[in-house]
Amino acid sequence: MRCVIQVVNHASVTVDGEQIGRIDRGFLILLGVAETDTEALADRMVKKICGLRIFPDENGKTNCSLADVGGELLVVSQFTLYANCRKGNRPSFIEAGAPEKANALYEYFMAECRKYVPTVEHGRFGADMKVELLNDGPFTLMLDSQQLFGE
Repeated sequence: MRCVIQVVNHASVTVDGEQIGRIDRGFLILLGVAETDTEALADRMVKKICGLRIFPDENGKTNCSLADVGGELLVVSQFTLYANCRKGNRPSFIEAGAPEKANALYEYFMAECRKYVPTVEHGRFGADMKVELLNDGPFTLMLDSQQLFGE
Protein backbone atom coordinates (compact mmCIF):
# COMPACT_ATOMS: atom_id res chain seq x y z
CA MET A 1 0.00 0.00 0.00
CA ARG A 2 1.34 3.39 -0.93
CA CYS A 3 0.08 6.76 0.24
CA VAL A 4 1.05 10.25 -0.74
CA ILE A 5 -0.08 12.51 2.08
CA GLN A 6 -0.33 16.22 1.50
CA VAL A 7 -1.12 18.66 4.28
CA VAL A 8 -3.72 21.03 2.87
CA ASN A 9 -5.62 24.15 3.82
CA HIS A 10 -8.40 22.79 1.61
CA ALA A 11 -8.85 20.20 -1.13
CA SER A 12 -11.62 18.95 -3.38
CA VAL A 13 -12.32 16.32 -6.01
CA THR A 14 -14.62 16.73 -8.99
CA VAL A 15 -16.06 14.12 -11.38
CA ASP A 16 -17.87 15.16 -14.58
CA GLY A 17 -18.01 18.77 -13.39
CA GLU A 18 -19.62 17.84 -10.04
CA GLN A 19 -17.71 18.34 -6.80
CA ILE A 20 -18.09 15.04 -4.93
CA GLY A 21 -15.70 15.62 -2.02
CA ARG A 22 -14.26 18.62 -0.22
CA ILE A 23 -12.31 19.23 2.98
CA ASP A 24 -10.81 22.13 4.81
CA ARG A 25 -7.63 21.76 6.87
CA GLY A 26 -6.29 18.22 6.87
CA PHE A 27 -4.73 15.60 4.61
CA LEU A 28 -5.27 14.83 0.97
CA ILE A 29 -4.34 11.15 0.69
CA LEU A 30 -3.58 9.59 -2.67
CA LEU A 31 -3.96 5.85 -2.02
CA GLY A 32 -2.45 3.07 -4.12
CA VAL A 33 -3.31 -0.57 -3.43
CA ALA A 34 -1.10 -3.50 -4.43
CA GLU A 35 -2.35 -6.98 -5.25
CA THR A 36 -0.76 -8.33 -2.05
CA ASP A 37 -2.33 -5.77 0.33
CA THR A 38 -4.72 -6.85 3.09
CA GLU A 39 -7.19 -5.33 5.54
CA ALA A 40 -4.66 -5.91 8.35
CA LEU A 41 -2.12 -3.85 6.44
CA ALA A 42 -4.71 -1.12 5.81
CA ASP A 43 -5.36 -1.03 9.58
CA ARG A 44 -1.68 -0.39 10.22
CA MET A 45 -1.45 2.32 7.55
CA VAL A 46 -4.54 4.13 8.84
CA LYS A 47 -3.25 4.07 12.40
CA LYS A 48 0.13 5.43 11.25
CA ILE A 49 -1.41 8.18 9.10
CA CYS A 50 -3.95 9.32 11.67
CA GLY A 51 -1.26 9.40 14.35
CA LEU A 52 1.23 11.47 12.37
CA ARG A 53 2.20 14.60 14.27
CA ILE A 54 2.91 16.92 11.37
CA PHE A 55 0.80 19.98 12.16
CA PRO A 56 2.48 22.85 13.99
CA ASP A 57 1.81 23.51 17.66
CA GLU A 58 1.69 26.97 19.24
CA ASN A 59 5.52 27.14 18.96
CA GLY A 60 5.58 26.18 15.28
CA LYS A 61 6.96 22.68 15.98
CA THR A 62 5.37 19.68 14.23
CA ASN A 63 3.75 18.16 17.31
CA CYS A 64 0.04 17.98 16.44
CA SER A 65 -1.97 15.20 14.82
CA LEU A 66 -5.15 15.38 12.75
CA ALA A 67 -7.24 14.92 15.90
CA ASP A 68 -5.34 17.70 17.70
CA VAL A 69 -6.23 20.24 15.00
CA GLY A 70 -9.69 18.93 14.08
CA GLY A 71 -8.36 17.94 10.67
CA GLU A 72 -10.26 16.26 7.86
CA LEU A 73 -9.34 13.67 5.21
CA LEU A 74 -9.88 13.50 1.47
CA VAL A 75 -8.94 10.05 0.14
CA VAL A 76 -8.45 9.58 -3.61
CA SER A 77 -7.66 6.21 -5.19
CA GLN A 78 -4.46 6.35 -7.23
CA PHE A 79 -3.37 3.09 -8.88
CA THR A 80 -0.62 4.99 -10.70
CA LEU A 81 1.39 5.01 -7.45
CA TYR A 82 2.29 1.45 -8.48
CA ALA A 83 3.66 2.48 -11.88
CA ASN A 84 6.79 0.56 -12.84
CA CYS A 85 8.93 2.70 -15.13
CA ARG A 86 12.07 0.54 -15.21
CA LYS A 87 11.73 -0.57 -18.84
CA GLY A 88 10.94 1.70 -21.76
CA ASN A 89 8.86 4.85 -21.58
CA ARG A 90 5.40 3.41 -20.97
CA PRO A 91 4.65 2.61 -17.31
CA SER A 92 3.49 -0.86 -16.34
CA PHE A 93 0.82 -1.17 -13.67
CA ILE A 94 0.92 -4.92 -13.06
CA GLU A 95 1.92 -4.37 -9.42
CA ALA A 96 -1.33 -2.48 -8.72
CA GLY A 97 -4.21 -4.42 -7.22
CA ALA A 98 -6.97 -5.74 -9.47
CA PRO A 99 -9.85 -3.24 -9.56
CA GLU A 100 -12.30 -5.31 -7.47
CA LYS A 101 -9.75 -5.95 -4.72
CA ALA A 102 -8.35 -2.42 -4.84
CA ASN A 103 -11.81 -0.85 -4.57
CA ALA A 104 -12.72 -3.08 -1.62
CA LEU A 105 -9.53 -2.07 0.22
CA TYR A 106 -10.08 1.60 -0.70
CA GLU A 107 -13.55 1.43 0.89
CA TYR A 108 -12.18 -0.45 3.89
CA PHE A 109 -9.36 2.09 4.31
CA MET A 110 -11.86 4.96 4.43
CA ALA A 111 -14.11 3.13 6.91
CA GLU A 112 -11.10 2.63 9.20
CA CYS A 113 -10.14 6.31 8.85
CA ARG A 114 -13.60 7.25 10.13
CA LYS A 115 -12.73 5.56 13.44
CA TYR A 116 -10.08 8.26 13.96
CA VAL A 117 -11.36 11.28 11.99
CA PRO A 118 -15.01 12.39 11.82
CA THR A 119 -14.80 13.91 8.33
CA VAL A 120 -13.53 11.57 5.59
CA GLU A 121 -14.39 12.65 2.06
CA HIS A 122 -13.43 10.69 -1.04
CA GLY A 123 -13.18 10.52 -4.79
CA ARG A 124 -14.82 7.93 -7.02
CA PHE A 125 -12.87 4.75 -7.66
CA GLY A 126 -11.91 4.36 -11.30
CA ALA A 127 -13.32 7.72 -12.37
CA ASP A 128 -11.56 10.52 -14.24
CA MET A 129 -11.15 12.89 -11.30
CA LYS A 130 -9.98 16.46 -11.05
CA VAL A 131 -8.29 17.17 -7.73
CA GLU A 132 -7.66 20.68 -6.45
CA LEU A 133 -5.71 21.55 -3.32
CA LEU A 134 -3.93 24.29 -1.49
CA ASN A 135 -0.80 22.75 0.00
CA ASP A 136 0.13 23.95 3.46
CA GLY A 137 3.87 24.26 3.83
CA PRO A 138 4.02 22.46 1.46
CA PHE A 139 4.29 19.36 3.60
CA THR A 140 4.08 16.11 1.63
CA LEU A 141 4.96 12.57 2.75
CA MET A 142 5.19 9.28 0.86
CA LEU A 143 4.39 6.19 2.93
CA ASP A 144 5.08 2.73 1.52
CA SER A 145 3.90 -0.23 3.59
CA GLN A 146 6.85 -2.28 2.41
CA GLN A 147 9.29 0.27 3.82
CA LEU A 148 7.30 0.86 6.99
CA PHE A 149 6.28 -2.66 7.90
CA GLY A 150 8.20 -4.95 5.54
CA GLU A 151 4.89 -5.90 3.88
